[in-house]
Amino acid sequence: MAETAAPTARPDERLVRTGPLARLLKRPDIGALVGAVAVFFVFAYFARGVNWIGDPGIAANWTDQAAQYGIVAVPVALLMIGGEFDLSAGVMIGSSGLLLGYLATHAHMNIWPAMALVLLFGLVIGFVNGLTVVKTRLPSFIVTLATFFILQGVNSAGTLKLTGTTAIQNIDSAAGFNAAHRFFASDLTQYSFKVKVLWWIGLTVAGAWLLAKTRFGNWIYSAGGDPMAARNVGVPVTRTKITLFMMTSGVAALMGIIEALELRSMQAAEGIGKEFIFIICAVVGGCLLTGGYGSVIGAFFGAAMLGMVQLGIIDARWDSNWTFTFQGGILFAAVLLNTFVRARAGKTR
Repeated sequence: MAETAAPTARPDERLVRTGPLARLLKRPDIGALVGAVAVFFVFAYFARGVNWIGDPGIAANWTDQAAQYGIVAVPVALLMIGGEFDLSAGVMIGSSGLLLGYLATHAHMNIWPAMALVLLFGLVIGFVNGLTVVKTRLPSFIVTLATFFILQGVNSAGTLKLTGTTAIQNIDSAAGFNAAHRFFASDLTQYSFKVKVLWWIGLTVAGAWLLAKTRFGNWIYSAGGDPMAARNVGVPVTRTKITLFMMTSGVAALMGIIEALELRSMQAAEGIGKEFIFIICAVVGGCLLTGGYGSVIGAFFGAAMLGMVQLGIIDARWDSNWTFTFQGGILFAAVLLNTFVRARAGKTR
């Protein structure tokens, strides 16, 4: 009598297949999206007296504020996914704006070559930061904190030494200013939507594409997740990290150019403290402090959330002295939400 073969064991399909809900919850940016929507409707209620939803001018104000955060938050998020930090990104805004102002008003350069030199300056600072981190193996927190204080001192003492003041005025007197202002700092519509919002959106799209669709994006995840294993499989970890530092300082320099053109002047203290806002945007957007995980789209929603808080508190006629308290609360709540979402995603199939 023929022996009947035992049925082949089949894996539990519930443990193999991942449903749409689980895939959605596993996205690092879902918490930031939920948070941004929630904050929007909170102020839609508490700031209804100024027509928060229906007034385009209100939207122009908070998107302008969000763009100031979101432009630099893009490379900061990429750098954090790569496992590193840059605490000099904020002060770099002031340094680059002051350098642009000095070249345009005291060296009498055309604004366009002056901007090219400023961007080159940002890339060089990023290269030095990255090279120092990978060669000395010191924590990037320490290296870029040192850069922060060095640039802060140069901004104040250097500007005072060269110009007699700690600010540079009349940048709009430089040749080529009007064309540069129109391209980087003008209003798009009668409601004062800024062109910098387009820069914010464009850089977000570029960063998201870079992270999701290119080999370099895979290198970023690998370098931040497990650098030793990444090196063993041929990922150029050193080159990747240095490139990320250069991108961060370069985009911060771009932000300094935008602010200098918009304000037509630059103060030595400009940008100081914003480095923490950029990190908050990235963390709210799902980036882990340990690296290897995160989202540029999430940082976009994080910047939108903080922009709404910054202006919404004023529009709701709350005490603006509580702004930083709200930002800290949002950071804490976002980390808890992202942790909860990831835990739920791990259980959901």
